[in-house]
Amino acid sequence: MSQTQVLIVGAGPSGLVLALWLNRIGVDVRIVDTTQGPGTTSRALVVQARTLELYRQLDLATPVIEQGYPIGAFNIWTEGEHRARIELGAIGAGLTPYPFLQIFPQDRHERLLVARLEAAGVRVERECALEHFEEDGDGIVAQLRDVRGNTERVEARYIAGCDGARSTVRKLIGVDFPGGTYRQVFYVADIEGESPALNGELNLDLDEADLLAVFAMGPGGHGRLVGTVRDERAGHADTLQFSDVSQRAIDNLLISVHKLNWFSTYHVHHRVAEHFRRGHAFLVGDAGHIHSPAGGQGMNTGIGDAINLAWKLAAVLQGRAPDLLLDSYEAERLPFARRLVETTDRVFGFLSANGPVAEIVRTGLAPRLMPLLAKLPVTREYLFRTISQTVLHYRHAPLNSGTAGRIRGGDRLPWIAYEGGDNFAPLPLPAWQMHVYGHAKPDIQAWCDAHRVLLRSYPWNERCAHAGLAHDAVYLLRPDTYVGLAAGSPSVHVLDAYLRDNALTL
Repeated sequence: MSQTQVLIVGAGPSGLVLALWLNRIGVDVRIVDTTQGPGTTSRALVVQARTLELYRQLDLATPVIEQGYPIGAFNIWTEGEHRARIELGAIGAGLTPYPFLQIFPQDRHERLLVARLEAAGVRVERECALEHFEEDGDGIVAQLRDVRGNTERVEARYIAGCDGARSTVRKLIGVDFPGGTYRQVFYVADIEGESPALNGELNLDLDEADLLAVFAMGPGGHGRLVGTVRDERAGHADTLQFSDVSQRAIDNLLISVHKLNWFSTYHVHHRVAEHFRRGHAFLVGDAGHIHSPAGGQGMNTGIGDAINLAWKLAAVLQGRAPDLLLDSYEAERLPFARRLVETTDRVFGFLSANGPVAEIVRTGLAPRLMPLLAKLPVTREYLFRTISQTVLHYRHAPLNSGTAGRIRGGDRLPWIAYEGGDNFAPLPLPAWQMHVYGHAKPDIQAWCDAHRVLLRSYPWNERCAHAGLAHDAVYLLRPDTYVGLAAGSPSVHVLDAYLRDNALTL
């Protein structure tokens, strides 16, 4: 019987990032997937700012930016006419080192992650399925079957279900997946052609209750059409062809299609698993939550799941925390998934609402009001913070505590730019670190030295105050760079109490 520390089932972005992060910090992993290779079509397109911030810890942010492109503006069309242009640009300037919306299709994304994983010495075991597993004392024993019918028994401390909406892991652990299915059928078409809508920007047609968006995929007239249908065509999703949906793009967005590279259809559900953990098994990404693609949140949320879980698994496996720490994965990620499904449901409901009132709002009011609102700094900041996931926090989870300034335990640390750098500079390995903005007391430095925690002291300035940081306070950052402890009146007793209360060894 072979052994590993973590068995990862599913090699989409969530599973690949989980494997990369665990491998980076010394955890032995195996990752299996039923497919022959990385995806060749793509539903997810947007990599949000918070994902790029976390990717910086894995040296992945730069290639994602270099191989993708930012969305410079958002255009609204109705009745075959361009009605409004909303400048996006650096919409999140001052909030993050990545103040833009970045396009990097999932198919390219997966290939990048697979290459990085292989460079680290971990190979995705393709055409390999999980048949079943059982709890076995301090771990699990799983049975795998390859494409030739050969079976293998694998012993692991933990198993992570990153195997999508039809997750085998979720079914085997008996976790319900309540929710529903949208009546619309979604489609994605990869095309080459000519159109004012293939201009390197995001274009949205609001003429009908069904969604139609165009994402330019770079120069040369390459684009992705993303849309929905709800009429009688939705009853025949398996046989739906591009020719069945293309006329709207031709008429409303003035697209002349020269070549169709690929076309796919799928149903979209809105569901959240009742639990993300059972025993030694975890649900990550689409295995635990699925929702409308409105806002480009799904893949990014799955990646956030993976990074949240990875450092906690490593801490437990390396003897620096009790198994109880792993309960905080569900405590932190499940409430966010539920809020996300509710939010995307509302956005999609607005975009797809039917009836005369909804049509007036979409085609009459929205093109007039949205550009005006988008010019207001407060609106732009709120929109960016929400979509980019930089507003996400874990304040109410038991692992996080304290307040210093406006920053509380569980918050994402505010980004502060300095001449020649910033306070988000990655460590050689994802690990705990201490930040002080101002002056660190000698006993704090001694505590950090004793616990082998890097202390980073940054000069105090107006940007720190504006961001809500407190002068000379301490911020103990978790390996995923969220604030574990914020202490406005720092002392070694407060720091020791935090470690003691959470049974942590740094």
